[in-house]
Amino acid sequence: MRKITLFTFIIASFLFSINCQPVQRLTAHSHTDLSNQESNTETLVPDFSSTTETTPRIDREFRAAWVATVANINWPSSRDLTVEQQKEEAIALLDLLQKTNYNAVVFQVRPQADALYESDLEPWSYYLTGQQGVAPSPFYDPLNFWVEEAHKRGLELHVWLNPYRAHHTAGGPISEHSVVNTMSDIVFELDSGFYWLDPSSKKTQDHAHAVVMDIVKRYDIDGVHFDDYFYPYPSYHNDKDFPDDENWNKYLANGGTMSRSDWRRNAVDVFVERIYQSIKKEKSYVKFGLSPFGIWRPNNPPSISGLDQYEVLFADAKKWLNEGWVDYFSPQLYWPINQIEQSFPVLLGWWESQNTKNRNLWPGINIGLYEGEKKVDEIFNQIMITRGMVPKAPGTIHWSIAPLVRDDSLQSALITYPYAKKALVPPMNPEYAKKSSKPDISINYGDNNLTIKLNEKRTSISNWIIHAKFRERWETTIQNRTDLEIVLPFFKVDDSPEYSPFKLSHVSLLEELKITKVNRYGIESEPTIIVPCNFDCKE
Repeated sequence: MRKITLFTFIIASFLFSINCQPVQRLTAHSHTDLSNQESNTETLVPDFSSTTETTPRIDREFRAAWVATVANINWPSSRDLTVEQQKEEAIALLDLLQKTNYNAVVFQVRPQADALYESDLEPWSYYLTGQQGVAPSPFYDPLNFWVEEAHKRGLELHVWLNPYRAHHTAGGPISEHSVVNTMSDIVFELDSGFYWLDPSSKKTQDHAHAVVMDIVKRYDIDGVHFDDYFYPYPSYHNDKDFPDDENWNKYLANGGTMSRSDWRRNAVDVFVERIYQSIKKEKSYVKFGLSPFGIWRPNNPPSISGLDQYEVLFADAKKWLNEGWVDYFSPQLYWPINQIEQSFPVLLGWWESQNTKNRNLWPGINIGLYEGEKKVDEIFNQIMITRGMVPKAPGTIHWSIAPLVRDDSLQSALITYPYAKKALVPPMNPEYAKKSSKPDISINYGDNNLTIKLNEKRTSISNWIIHAKFRERWETTIQNRTDLEIVLPFFKVDDSPEYSPFKLSHVSLLEELKITKVNRYGIESEPTIIVPCNFDCKE
């Protein structure tokens, strides 16, 4: 018989109807592949609140922030930092996201055909060490560091890459190992000083594809993310046409019949679809997200005016969403609510109408749009509008983390409301999602508590959830994938001075546990149910 303390014994003597049963330990079942089955998100995410009436509901919402490395916008703050200072800054940013109940970070790892990670394909980033091609010293892999530290804090890590930008005007001296020098036949220097890979070139597409898949294969990331830079903005080349005459003339000579604009868009379409399909084939749980310019074409919907990305950036973002070549779609809706020409809710409603494949629609919002109370009001209202218009799986990505870092009042406002409670990332679209098996749990009993251990690989889960029932009250804990053990007490006593700790109304025994796990697709399992042996349990 396990030893119990005198205090435990006294409390136990006051309580009755204790149902001592052996631990119900349910082992895991294999995943079910749903990729070739008709399904929907609702069937993959069982609502346990309907079967366990008082079990608290877990909120689902994507809450992410962009961390830009280009021009040292967000991290590292300077190219002159030591490795230890870089790590300290990264941890401070991730701690901030954890504290304010975000659940994802979109981290820029390829700002100008260079790498903030160890790569055999491209040189080390200038923004990391101040010299392109030079590794950090003492050596560490920043991406691996960010992934590990993000996961410790319950954050997904999405790598953000610019597929076609070869060199930025703030990019420093160009390394001999840069594509500007090693692939000069497919790189153009624009009038502004930017260098750009030719999107129409198969060689460009093959190289960018290899870079993406190298990261997917070697790092335990949760997502791959592209932003709005496909063909360059007109201002980058003094409003001149993009200089791809050679490939265009070859296309015509080979009997091509598309217009030049259609030909350019088709090249980008082929690349986007290829990236999506390749990621799904390699690691189907890794999400592919796109964050295009927020307007597809002027007059879509009729009240909207602005840049025509379809004709200027040669990005048919509507087609990518219509075809479902993404797991999530985040148009950059960096405009206020009360603006006619570019209205946040009007544009969000239009993009939602184009979401024919039911992908996750998580708009990008500009949290630095205003200052003071007006900023807080605008952010809150945009989050609430998104929750109302995309109720099944809401979410936003915040541009960028900088306003959050420098504004304590914004941090406080977010964790007061609307991010008062933690939320899990919504599940992936069911085309590739797999069901989650019941968690394999083991229990170790102490004198006055029990230790719950999740017997799962960290790389196979994103979170696990413990619902603990003390008398008639359920308490819920969301555990990170790196924290595979938790200690719970057998009972809780209200120790306020005005109460006697022996009053029955203020002593609650641990009566039941319902434990679930959430797999890498965001799918929550059915619960493993445990009735603990609070007393007289035999070893």
